[in-house]
Amino acid sequence: MTTRPPAIVWFRRDLRLTDNPTLAAALAAHDTVVPVYIDDPDSEAPWTPGGATRWWLHHSLAALDERLRATGARLLLRRGDSLTALRALIAETGADAVYWSRLYEPATIARDRDIKQALREDGVEVHSHNAALWCEPWTLKTGAGDPYRVFTPFWRALQPQMPALHIHRAPQSIPVPKRMPDSLALQALGLRPKIAWDLGMQATWTPGETGALTAAADFAKASLGNYREGRDFPARADTTRLSPHLHFGEISPQQVRAAVQRHAAGQARLEDDASHVLRELGWREFAHHLLFHYPQTPEAPLYEKFAKLPWRQPRDYAADLAAWQQGRTGVPIVDAGMRELWTTGWMHNRVRMIVASFLTKNLLIPWQEGARWFWDTLLDADLANNTLGWQWTAGCGADAAPYFRVFNPVLQAGKFDAEAAYIRSWVPELSALPPDAAHAPWQAKPAILAAARLRLGTDYPLPIVDLAASRQRALDAYQAIKAG
Repeated sequence: MTTRPPAIVWFRRDLRLTDNPTLAAALAAHDTVVPVYIDDPDSEAPWTPGGATRWWLHHSLAALDERLRATGARLLLRRGDSLTALRALIAETGADAVYWSRLYEPATIARDRDIKQALREDGVEVHSHNAALWCEPWTLKTGAGDPYRVFTPFWRALQPQMPALHIHRAPQSIPVPKRMPDSLALQALGLRPKIAWDLGMQATWTPGETGALTAAADFAKASLGNYREGRDFPARADTTRLSPHLHFGEISPQQVRAAVQRHAAGQARLEDDASHVLRELGWREFAHHLLFHYPQTPEAPLYEKFAKLPWRQPRDYAADLAAWQQGRTGVPIVDAGMRELWTTGWMHNRVRMIVASFLTKNLLIPWQEGARWFWDTLLDADLANNTLGWQWTAGCGADAAPYFRVFNPVLQAGKFDAEAAYIRSWVPELSALPPDAAHAPWQAKPAILAAARLRLGTDYPLPIVDLAASRQRALDAYQAIKAG
């Protein structure tokens, strides 16, 4: 009986065994496989992974290796240029094929195209698979043959194209060559911070496939039925909190779909909630669709006229940007969000919109500054989602918010954090204030501040900008673009 040479399974952002079509295809075609992860951040420049992302990656790789070892395999770790590392591994193992799951960022598309061509010229088979999306970005076009720029018709077109709900089971056994090549130690990748700023993330998250599956099951059991309404309230635990797991491919959109639909089956209220979960996953698909078709958008507005918007200059906004990053703007809901981000690597989506609006509209600081900060501090720093979110709030991207939409942080706090529970949890300086005062302490009566022993400007800053005046400044700036 002829034994086929092993295949290399190149894990990237598909760090799971369940519902992994790439791994399934390699196992179906080869007697043995060699699982590998290559740390090659330079190939993703200028959007190399940020500090929070690399923290999650460290723990996710450890979890994947643990899962693989339970099947009789293990994860090899290499570092450096991806093509060089793959060629070395091919030489060491005699592999005749490389399998990977597709990525959709401009830099990784170009890298993977070059690697595929080079390996095929070497006589090595290359197989790439979709393991991250319901539909490939190039498969959906408008009636005119153009990419979609508006979510609603995109979602309408996507739904009938969604694949059948089939989940690949995790293999119980993964055969590997008798002699496995050497691997770097995980610590050698240097993914964890040298200074222990990650304690809040450690206390909040469980990276890895098991953590992802547990989070999806817990959400379906505890929050499905509350999601549609509750997801807008940051003090409530009614969001999925699956975004980091989805970004690293520890769980697939199909698995989330299966979890919520299975739990909701036959219950109208839950089925309605499940449809809203899928719609939010549809926004994730839309973001990747846009990034694929408009690769310039991480740096440039989708609508070119907004490149002329008269943003403030770095020399003028440096102090305000630092205050925003540190959660010291004097606007409680904004500061709460930025502190949650710094501590946990995550921020509630409603609050993301509020802090982004404050930066771009009230402070008139370019959205790219906010996108870069989120990129470094978010555990779910996904280039497609990050770009879509910031351009939406700035009003210059697909499905853009009207230029005149400026989130009033005080009104938003009153509506979505009425009891100031979220604010108090992240801005403890205000914990003794009643809700209305906690939403806008600079408007509180002196007696209320005195009773709380709060000295504005000392214990907690005064707002760095006048909300009404800065709103008008933003409207004037955007009106000039509209007129032009």
